[in-house]
Amino acid sequence: MEMKAPPSHLGFRMPAEWEPHSQCWMGWPERPDNWRDNAKHVQHVFAKVATAISKFEHVTVCASAAQWANARSLLPPNIRVLEMSMNDSWFRDTGPTFVVRKREVNSDNTEHMVAGIDWNFNGWGGVDDGCYTDWRHDLLVAKKILGNERLPRFPHSMILEGGGIHVDGEGTCLTTEECLLNKNRNPNMTKGQIEDELKAYLGVKKVIWLPRGLYGDEDTNGHIDNMCCFAKPGVILLSWIDDETDPQYERSMEAFNFLSNETDACGRKLEIIKLHVPGPLFMTDEEAAGVAQVGEAKPRLPGTRLAASYANFYIANGAIITPQFGDQKRDDEAVCVLSQAFPDYEIVRIEGAREIVLGGGNIHCITQQHPAV
Repeated sequence: MEMKAPPSHLGFRMPAEWEPHSQCWMGWPERPDNWRDNAKHVQHVFAKVATAISKFEHVTVCASAAQWANARSLLPPNIRVLEMSMNDSWFRDTGPTFVVRKREVNSDNTEHMVAGIDWNFNGWGGVDDGCYTDWRHDLLVAKKILGNERLPRFPHSMILEGGGIHVDGEGTCLTTEECLLNKNRNPNMTKGQIEDELKAYLGVKKVIWLPRGLYGDEDTNGHIDNMCCFAKPGVILLSWIDDETDPQYERSMEAFNFLSNETDACGRKLEIIKLHVPGPLFMTDEEAAGVAQVGEAKPRLPGTRLAASYANFYIANGAIITPQFGDQKRDDEAVCVLSQAFPDYEIVRIEGAREIVLGGGNIHCITQQHPAV
């Protein structure tokens, strides 16, 4: 069912990621011009992520016709595998943004409803700046998911990726100017117009605009989910680095100073928890050589700094699914920080997450939570 009015006008809002999920959606990677060695390494890591999440909530993995049997063989039986065409597997950005509504029908009956926003998508920047030149299948992912689940669909012409927004479930949205105001997204919209659409579609009251995202996150033009996220209302985890000579330091300090002077939609002063980034990490000659540099996708060049961040985790029902990059000191430190930020959650490490960041994102980028009613 296609809905015409904006979600907030009908009582919908985007819930926080820590609110209960009915399931998690993921895609299945395969394109050889983004994933090295025909994606065989990263497919095992995707399977690790899906398996870890499936211990806490249902998981559906969507794979192309050519990859369905392979995905099915690498995933445990409790994970549903659906056939679906896609250009790549970043379901945070191409899947629907789910919204929920709760309203009293009468004194004895409360109606709970889930729907999805189907944003426009242009491959993270269009033909000139995007990650690949053909995203026709990606444009249909959200519509297919919502159709499969028989959920109402809110189509929107504005270009937006799910990794570009974070919400606290209580009226506050986090985003970056570097991404949402980039001329390769919505050049004919002003900041005020974009903010109005976020409020109307996400049901938020306040949008906090960080100037920039993580250093090196050029694929997404600075998605918020690599830079920072909410741990709970009023508390933000921020990607951090202590080395003042590192280009990330300026961005982290800029964000810290900005957020220190902000309040959320409820008027709370924000508490900021520093979450040190790994490395820095760089793509090796061997890793770059494994990618089919055929020209249709953005080249993966040796020596490129990887946009690695521990903030790019997934909040499952009762668990934090967090990337581990092989930097033992920082991996352990991140688990410690996340354990303190989420004391009631199990922290689940995903070793080998470097394989995902080689393709331009991480665990949050490849997952999309489907709220429970």
